[in-house]
Amino acid sequence: MTTSRNLAGIGEVLGKKLEERGFDKACVVLGQFLVLKKEEDLAQVWLKDTCSTKAKQPQDCFGYLQEWCDAFL
Repeated sequence: MTTSRNLAGIGEVLGKKLEERGFDKACVVLGQFLVLKKEEDLAQVWLKDTCSTKAKQPQDCFGYLQEWCDAFL
């Protein structure tokens, strides 16, 4: 299963922070994204608050999750 570190915009450091907060798998991060109703602002704020990201990282991650949802949901 894909870890959260494999998501766009998330590397080793941010992935470790996510894992420490229980978001160890990409599917768990996707679940949170869906709980936030795929709202860009909410998802980016959540990611910034959860693992202290910079501005570009949440945008990259949001774009990746949105593209995945558009393709498969």
